[in-house]
Amino acid sequence: MINETKEKTPFDKGILFLSTGFYSGYFPIAPGTAGTVVGIFIYIVMSRLSPVNYISVIALLTIAGIYLSTESERILAKKDPPEVVIDEIIGILLSLFLLPPRAAVIIAGFVIFRVLDIWKPFRLLEKLPGGWGIVMDDAAAGMATNLIIQALLAYKLFPI
Repeated sequence: MINETKEKTPFDKGILFLSTGFYSGYFPIAPGTAGTVVGIFIYIVMSRLSPVNYISVIALLTIAGIYLSTESERILAKKDPPEVVIDEIIGILLSLFLLPPRAAVIIAGFVIFRVLDIWKPFRLLEKLPGGWGIVMDDAAAGMATNLIIQALLAYKLFPI
């Protein structure tokens, strides 16, 4: 951990810019929700990608997210800093993978993902070290959200 009074290097500032979802994690109320909204905008752009390219971007973002989260813990001298929201971005992207980019689906994904992220049924994953613990519980919540919405759509319990 570094001394919080030490000035951050440009590299540190870049890490924080990315890990905080372009500074959305500094939103004073519900930073995780703000990061999820950033993730929705990223999803809207990514929804045009083929499934292979989409999942490749998520895989790369997850690897980067683990690194950025680990470094952010060091820079901010905090365990799982609330301003780090790259995990929410990864979670919502997984929540909406292979789903039609329609308003009702996006809203359902947002609500279900936020409920699971706050409820934390995958809390055990938070015990993983560093960025692994930060990212993996949200990734699991995103995958669970996706499965819930896929099931609702398959059984025609959700109108689109």
